[in-house]
Amino acid sequence: MKALSGLTLIALSLTLAACGKSEEGAKPSGDPVAAVAPPAGAVWSQTVAENPDGYFLMGNPSAKVKLVEYGSYTCSHCKDFSAEASEEIKKLVDTGKVNFEFRTYVRDPIDISTALLARCGGKDIFYPLSEQFFANQTAMFDKAQALGDQSYQALMSAPPAERFGKLGNALGLVEFAQQRGISADQAKTCLADTAAAEKLAKGVEAANSQYQITGTPSFLINGVLVDNVANWASLQPKLKEAGL
Repeated sequence: MKALSGLTLIALSLTLAACGKSEEGAKPSGDPVAAVAPPAGAVWSQTVAENPDGYFLMGNPSAKVKLVEYGSYTCSHCKDFSAEASEEIKKLVDTGKVNFEFRTYVRDPIDISTALLARCGGKDIFYPLSEQFFANQTAMFDKAQALGDQSYQALMSAPPAERFGKLGNALGLVEFAQQRGISADQAKTCLADTAAAEKLAKGVEAANSQYQITGTPSFLINGVLVDNVANWASLQPKLKEAGL
């Protein structure tokens, strides 16, 4: 897989990276981790903060186990993982033993439009909105298929500040976000944010450089890319090895 080279390249292709993977990596392990109670009146899975890299961290920021997912909103395996694992991860996060960070691995323009909208409401609704965008993936693909290649290419020829907004409207993503609390003005502003789109693309470059990501979803446990993991059933034993 080739690394992305910024917003210009990512705006041209719908098949920049694989969905699904097989890679080798270190196997994290550790002693059993003790639970950590949240602050009074708080719930760890509802405690979300934006970190310096612009990602949203769910849970105890000092948790001994740090779980990161590199995922794509246009990846069917990522959709499946969201459906089967989101609630299970929240249960683990609520123990205070582990925190969770979803890092958007954008593979195509639809991915960027979705990611910009998922981030648009900020940290407090990022995870619920992301889960709902994954659940909407099939309907989104149906609209993309109906759009046709000629119309899609016309959208991609729009100036960068208009491109993702036009695509988001054509695929019903803007309407979907509005039904979930994102105003029309918010959506328009977020989808026109070329700096944010460029940052998403550069995040993929950084992930490829540091971890040699070969497909999505990919997972880090305590900063180590884990091998042969693409679903919840294969991730659970790795988390147990890490002390959960």
